[in-house]
Amino acid sequence: MKSLVARKKQRGISFIGLLFVAIVLACVGVVVAQVIPTLIEYQAITKAANKAKEGNTVPEVRAIFDRAQAIDDFTSVTGKDIEVRKDGDKVVVSFAYDREIHLFGPAYLLLKYRGRSS
Repeated sequence: MKSLVARKKQRGISFIGLLFVAIVLACVGVVVAQVIPTLIEYQAITKAANKAKEGNTVPEVRAIFDRAQAIDDFTSVTGKDIEVRKDGDKVVVSFAYDREIHLFGPAYLLLKYRGRSS
């Protein structure tokens, strides 16, 4: 009889625990699904900045950036928003912008993107 009373402790997760973990993972998945397109857009803007640094004058750099913007179809940064300067004999194109993602109610996720041509 003693062996029936002295059971091993059960291991594992309860149904309520499983439900809680599933809800947390679903919420994280929704946020990640909203962040990924902004990361893809950031990569396209960085690619456009690297392409634009081939110009020699500021209007030429902005025009190259605007053409790349039309091709890659992003709207967060335009040719007017970029900063163009020279470091020695190299042209450096830099940009900065913010993206807000609405989470729920009054809560937002603010993503601050900054970059420059390499």
